[in-house]
Amino acid sequence: MSAVRIYEVSPRDGLQNESEIVGASDKVGLVERLVNAGVQDIEVTSFVRPSWIPQLSDASEVMARLPQTEGVRFWALVPNRRGLERAIESGVTHIATFMSASETHNKKNVNRTRAESLAALRDVVDVAKDEGLGIRSYISTVFGCPYEGHVPAEQTVALAHELLACGADEIALGDTTGMADPRMVQTVLQALTDSGVPTDRLGMHMHDTRGTGLANALAGYEFGIRTFDGSVAGVGGCPYAPGAAGNAASDDLVNMFESMGIDTGIDIEALADAGVFLATVLGRELPGRYHKYHLGAHRRVASRTA
Repeated sequence: MSAVRIYEVSPRDGLQNESEIVGASDKVGLVERLVNAGVQDIEVTSFVRPSWIPQLSDASEVMARLPQTEGVRFWALVPNRRGLERAIESGVTHIATFMSASETHNKKNVNRTRAESLAALRDVVDVAKDEGLGIRSYISTVFGCPYEGHVPAEQTVALAHELLACGADEIALGDTTGMADPRMVQTVLQALTDSGVPTDRLGMHMHDTRGTGLANALAGYEFGIRTFDGSVAGVGGCPYAPGAAGNAASDDLVNMFESMGIDTGIDIEALADAGVFLATVLGRELPGRYHKYHLGAHRRVASRTA
């Protein structure tokens, strides 16, 4: 069966929603554990204005302290031209942009209409291309909006074509508040591929608000998608999407795919260790499942050998 790529978002999307600010040393410690587990794509931070998301105000420091490992791509989210300039100054080689399929969510998230966001992103992507950066473009609220409800697939199709025409290498389809179901996933993917967007230019960024994150990922795999975003131990959410829970847990995704004989290239036990580390740093239980099973197994072994 075809291998999959897990794109890890916990250092950025996971930690941006935490009430307490995690220090740079712990963020780097998390990234080091993810790298040791074999994760090759990690979204480590965001170069947004610090007053917007203070949890990620140490972006430049984190970038400077990352382990340099061959074959590992570190990504940073950039909101605008100034954010891109800061990212380039910090040595970023892969960036992610973002906008919403829903007009209302886009205004709540970045205080711009979709048309205004597209115009700004064209400028960002042009500069990033000139710098030789890899570019990933998120489309949020693809499968439903907390303000508008249903989002027609045609809106996502139009934005995907605009972003690819701008120069994006990959489109990440965001289920921002976890409103998708497997049939909806396949309906949206069908609309995209019918319009000429190839599956190898698409990734899926699913949240697990209603417990359907893994089912939706499997529906995407069966359709032909091979890139899936995950956040270790299921940490995360969106500060501008009421009700959003964490992303599909990357350790749960890896466990599902590997159990099915689908290669991820990731050591599931080492990845679960990263989840346990993050839960310890945050001082609370996280919603993902596999890292709890992993932790419980270690506790059972410790009790037998004590």
